[in-house]
Amino acid sequence: MEYRRLGRTDLNVSLICLGTMTWGQQNTEAEGHEQMDYALDQGINFFDTAELYSIPPRPETQGSTERIIGSWFKSRGTRDKVILATKVVGRSDSTWFRDDGSKAELSRKQIEEAVNKSLKRLQTDYIDLYQIHWPDRPMLWGSNPTIYKHQEGDSHPIGETVEIMTDLVKAGKIRHFGLSNESAWGTMSFLKHAEAKGLARAQSVQNAYNLLNRTYEVALAEISTRENVSLLAYSPLAQGYLTGKYLDGARPPGARTTLFNRGQRYENATAEAAIRKYLALAKEFGLDPAQMALAYVNSRPFVTSNIIGATSMAQLKTDIASIEVKITPELEKRIDAIHVEHCNPCP
Repeated sequence: MEYRRLGRTDLNVSLICLGTMTWGQQNTEAEGHEQMDYALDQGINFFDTAELYSIPPRPETQGSTERIIGSWFKSRGTRDKVILATKVVGRSDSTWFRDDGSKAELSRKQIEEAVNKSLKRLQTDYIDLYQIHWPDRPMLWGSNPTIYKHQEGDSHPIGETVEIMTDLVKAGKIRHFGLSNESAWGTMSFLKHAEAKGLARAQSVQNAYNLLNRTYEVALAEISTRENVSLLAYSPLAQGYLTGKYLDGARPPGARTTLFNRGQRYENATAEAAIRKYLALAKEFGLDPAQMALAYVNSRPFVTSNIIGATSMAQLKTDIASIEVKITPELEKRIDAIHVEHCNPCP
């Protein structure tokens, strides 16, 4: 396993991060434990979760993934072997996250309630990386659209959020904080406020990054490299669409889109055409299409960790083995040619 530095911290995280959002709906507690056992044995020391999980969001399953990780820590005694990342939800109309039934927002009261609940579910007294799941200000989902639409609405100032996160670091509840689904402007604003007052610095951005969505490269990649803000790439297989399993409207039994009908982000004619070309390219080079897609993300110099998620052990083993696949200059050239022809169809 390869390890890379997380932001400007002293933490070295595995290039492959174990994503966990299926545990509690698609996967049982026992299956989650089995995945963590295997991942740790393969050298993965970085796990990612969220107070929101499992997915899809539901009041009755909210927090279930953190509870599964917590029970694994307790049964295995492995807390000190894992760099643990979780998240607080951004502004939302959902009312089931907070005890008083308030709509979610990034106020001090709500953030403190959220982190305390996560610590309890995770059965730990500290979180290594506490991330803002999405911005408090109104934004299009993912914050990096190819077609921009300005939105207005209430939000808490970014400077205030930096102060809250700094206080959580001082209290020992979190070691570092990061962002998710954030834009270049938002990321630089967090850094600006931290630098101006000597406060805790955002160490990472967890954004979607895959062969169908390379919008991170447009502005954020330079921030990652010059400001040492780590990209934690999520959805590297585009919710499984890059494996080809959903082509022609196929719905394999037990697959995420089959169960929950949440794949619209990756369902359009341009995306399907691109997927077919990436599948043909992988075949030409004698590669598993999932491993080629993951290896491409692994190979980017601005990526610190690639967040994989699996619902079966076979998928997990295939995904982790992507670290053995190398993207040659010729393969990269061919990938870029497809990207130019079908540029970011799924931001």
